[in-house]
Amino acid sequence: MDTFELDIKQAQKLVLLQQHYATGYRPSKKSSALLACIEQLSYVQIDTISVVARAHHHILHSRIKHYSEADLAALQKNGSVFEYWSHAAAYLPMSQYRYSLVRKQAYKNGDEHWYKKDPKVMSEVLARITDTGPLMAKDFQQVQPNKKGWWDWKPAKIALEQLFMQGDLMVVERRGFQKVYDLTERVIPIGTDTSVPSNAELCRHLILQYLKAHGLARAEHIAYLRKGLKRHIQAQLQVLREQGVIVAVKVADQHYYALANFPELLKQRLPQQVLKILSPFDNLLIQRARMRELFDFNYQIECYVPAAKRIYGYFTLPLLLGQRFVGRMDVKVHRKQQHMSILHLHLETPQLDALQQPLAEALQAFMLFQQAQSIAIERLSHVDKHISDASLQRFKKGVLQNLITSTNPRLI
Repeated sequence: MDTFELDIKQAQKLVLLQQHYATGYRPSKKSSALLACIEQLSYVQIDTISVVARAHHHILHSRIKHYSEADLAALQKNGSVFEYWSHAAAYLPMSQYRYSLVRKQAYKNGDEHWYKKDPKVMSEVLARITDTGPLMAKDFQQVQPNKKGWWDWKPAKIALEQLFMQGDLMVVERRGFQKVYDLTERVIPIGTDTSVPSNAELCRHLILQYLKAHGLARAEHIAYLRKGLKRHIQAQLQVLREQGVIVAVKVADQHYYALANFPELLKQRLPQQVLKILSPFDNLLIQRARMRELFDFNYQIECYVPAAKRIYGYFTLPLLLGQRFVGRMDVKVHRKQQHMSILHLHLETPQLDALQQPLAEALQAFMLFQQAQSIAIERLSHVDKHISDASLQRFKKGVLQNLITSTNPRLI
């Protein structure tokens, strides 16, 4: 069996094409385009941090023109997507529902998720939802006395999460950011496949979905945060290769697998002058070592780093121009004031003049998405210490001038 070779630029292009940054989905078929995007990615991570729009909305905005938060809520309401666990909490396409049953069955059979189960409270919570319909955690008034801290959930909230993880309950909608739970049989659409896949079926699914979404992979990428599956994934990779479904690919001195049709995928066009402002939880970025290997981009989200040790900022968003990472920016949106503060814009390309217009266009779209009417760039730096402050200030002036020309925002 042959091993194909790609140079690093071809490898990057394949990865980004499969991440659907280049599709430019149009709003005329927005709901179907949104669902197709989620099915392509296989999941969209949910996160609680909200200094800008939450991760799931940001990830989809990066790929779909004129995306709005109501679009995702509509897909959840009509049963096209559901919430569960991928490597973390996520929205997943309902077409892949049966593959969530393996984890649910494991929790049902005794595996723990964060807390020990309390069967009595779980039974009471389940009975109440059965009788009264969908409920949120705040609808249960039990209080855990003498407990403080985010992890000290009241008993009913713990029970809700356990029932959710083992598949008895599903999230039917969110109100604000609060989950609304209902019985699974009242949430999943009629005709949904609820057969539990075998281990081989699950691993085959994970392999094909990962390659569909990411272009290139090794076993450890596919098994990321999936305890006990790496050996089984390695076995199924060999089976799929023997069947001609996937092929071995070498990039520099690293070995990967790809879908057998990858040469056709590479014929697609990837715009090189479009800049994307990415979420720290974007599907592309979530495996940091992989990003260093394929894009030479060393990225760490610093909100979990003590303030004194941060280099770039609390919530730094990577900047992707074509297939090159050209910087990162720490951003905070002040929603009441409709103001977007770029607390630190750090540049990592020498081609500052060529970056001005793409960055201005990306900021324009990002401000609209964040419902911001004004913007300020408070700090500017460059990876090359020899770039003068005067050059950086000229760059800043050029970006803001392009913003004035295109959007007329208030600049502070």
